[in-house]
Amino acid sequence: MKKFLRSLFERVYALREMDFLTLVLVFLLFLVGLVSIYSATAGRGDIVKYFVYRQAIWGTIAFGAFLFVFCVGHERLLKWSAIVYASVLFLMALVLIAGTVSRGSQSWIDIGTLLHLGQVRIQPSELGKVALSLVLASWLSRFPPNKLKNFLGALAIAGLSGALVLLQPDLGTAAVYGCITLAALFASGALGKYLAILLSIVVGCMPLGWHFLKEYQRLRLLVFINPYLDPLGAGYNVIQSRIAVGAGGLWGKGFLKGTQSKLYFLPEPHTDFIFSVFAEEFGFVGSTIIILLFGFLLWRLLGIAKIVKDKRAKIFIVGISAWIWFQVIESLAMSMGLAPVTGLPLPFLSYGGSSLVSVGIALGIVQSIYVSTKKQYRLTLD
Repeated sequence: MKKFLRSLFERVYALREMDFLTLVLVFLLFLVGLVSIYSATAGRGDIVKYFVYRQAIWGTIAFGAFLFVFCVGHERLLKWSAIVYASVLFLMALVLIAGTVSRGSQSWIDIGTLLHLGQVRIQPSELGKVALSLVLASWLSRFPPNKLKNFLGALAIAGLSGALVLLQPDLGTAAVYGCITLAALFASGALGKYLAILLSIVVGCMPLGWHFLKEYQRLRLLVFINPYLDPLGAGYNVIQSRIAVGAGGLWGKGFLKGTQSKLYFLPEPHTDFIFSVFAEEFGFVGSTIIILLFGFLLWRLLGIAKIVKDKRAKIFIVGISAWIWFQVIESLAMSMGLAPVTGLPLPFLSYGGSSLVSVGIALGIVQSIYVSTKKQYRLTLD
């Protein structure tokens, strides 16, 4: 017990060694998210307080999760990666049996009803992004993918979670899992011919995959090519989002002056199309600043990956970076009609507790890696 308390005290003391610039970037993005959620729901009565307060509470929980995993330490979590991954797979399987259906996907577990907490839902597939990154980092560091059996083993591990999200169905999250897997394979030194063959198979199977899509998923892809194919149905979201982004101009209309969300033209303004709300009110200049903040965050994460000596840690950070950046690119492109609508949240900005907590856990592990590297090797980003 004394040993555990001493170890815990040392981890708490190590908080002072974290990369605070990364934390400042995350905090600024979270504040932008709160402001955007407020604007997106303003004028709709008490609903504005509901979403903003709940997002602030989820942000506090995410920060608590960040501190918790930092104190636990990345070494323990990487050691327990198989248990963590199996636990998340269990929750994802449970979703298929007792999950709540929303917007065509059965992706949530209503823990509020079970615990008498009101409307509180968690999305296990968000936690799956962290768990997948952990287990792939452990597997690929132990079994390098320069051998075919090890390469296929990593694909089989990732395929377990990928299959479960496809059954929900959630194509967007499945794409994130694929991005994490590819990034982890690349960072661990997978042979180029293996990656080329894998990508060729994925591209070659796309026409076949069309036959397994649900009708609304097919329609999303069709309206991505031509939104006016169904302007009052599936294409409506894309059309209104484009209008919102374009209406912002150079400087934007000003805070709370965006008409697309205020006049209820823009659907899901606090979640899927949060960037459209921000772009209309703060324009090209404001949007550029947001992109730069995300870019700087990615640069800091990859900078940490570059200096760490632990191969497991390096693979994990690369996987996390791929996850965050893929969702940023997809969410921004989706808002401008440059990518199909997937429903993926914009990290730190979109309303959603599971997404915030998952990213908080991931960043807590990254900071644990950084502090350990800084202490052991005297290496810093500065």
